[in-house]
Amino acid sequence: MEGYLHLADGKKFQGSLLGSLPEEGIAGEIVFFTGMTGYQEVLTDPSYKNQIIVFTYPLIGNYGINDQDFESKKPHAAAVIVSEAAKEAYHYEAQHSFTEYLEKWNIPILEHIDTRELVKGIRQNGTMPAVVTASPENAVCCDTISSLKVKEVSVPSPVTIGRGSNHIVLVDYGFKKSIAEYLVNQKCLVTIVPYNYSADQISALKPDGVLLSNGPGDPKELMDQLPEIRKVAEYYPVLGICLGHQLAALAFGGDTKKMLFGHRGANQPVFDVTGNRVFMSSQNHSYAVDQNSIEHTGLKIRFLNKNDQSIEGLYHEKLPLMTVQFHPEASPGPEDSIFIFEEFINTVQYRKRREISYA
Repeated sequence: MEGYLHLADGKKFQGSLLGSLPEEGIAGEIVFFTGMTGYQEVLTDPSYKNQIIVFTYPLIGNYGINDQDFESKKPHAAAVIVSEAAKEAYHYEAQHSFTEYLEKWNIPILEHIDTRELVKGIRQNGTMPAVVTASPENAVCCDTISSLKVKEVSVPSPVTIGRGSNHIVLVDYGFKKSIAEYLVNQKCLVTIVPYNYSADQISALKPDGVLLSNGPGDPKELMDQLPEIRKVAEYYPVLGICLGHQLAALAFGGDTKKMLFGHRGANQPVFDVTGNRVFMSSQNHSYAVDQNSIEHTGLKIRFLNKNDQSIEGLYHEKLPLMTVQFHPEASPGPEDSIFIFEEFINTVQYRKRREISYA
């Protein structure tokens, strides 16, 4: 069956449609992911909520879908664009094929698209609204994309997992399972709370540290939460990841801006200013902290992107606050930056020892 991708800039691509579509088509922001593997983690990452994902690697799906590598309970992409979709799985752990899995969740695949041309256009004109339809004529307004996607992916009420002497409250803006799993594996008790939990509600849980998670959308859609985030960061050790990094910067008076096409892939080089070294990272974001906005905020640059010099991480000169734009848990991608979790846990433990010594 023929399918069509209509971009907000007027361009149209024709391909083969796998799966069903509503009559009006599927709308979303079109983005691209450059990793050769990791499509299962990408599809189930809540940060991709309502986005149309273009996979740049020519063949996607050959190792299928297994039962271990999900980042949440379901895929969040609006639609998937590939050059070729594997119809069978060739891995001993596979439980479903790539196409079977997306069909189960009613997520359409548009294949036999010239993804090189498509991605070149996105790199030139930026990420933009798009619609996947079964018709060569698009009757849907490309600008119709739902806002406040964080509300759709956050837990409705607190959930506690793991056990250990360090109690971490994970504020859920659309967290990846791998983040919580790493904390649990490091002997942490983790309480996952809704995105709009107040500082008082978090304090009532008596955490030793707080993690602000990744998530979808524009951080400025959560301006109401900034005073609460600042209160938490002024009292507890805090680690912000991706969207959590942006929100922490906004809470202390910084600003964020939308990037032309963002960073999405498993090979982003990051320079550690304090450690004077470069490592590879996994990333997924459309927004970045404006480097000119952090003067007089108490925030200092810890990490920079080696490709475009955008901010990849911050720390506060007086408070135990650290943030990273990349994903230290990877999934998918290299685990070069897993030390971020270790630094955070060490900060939590140091703070606890100080409180005991002063008691």
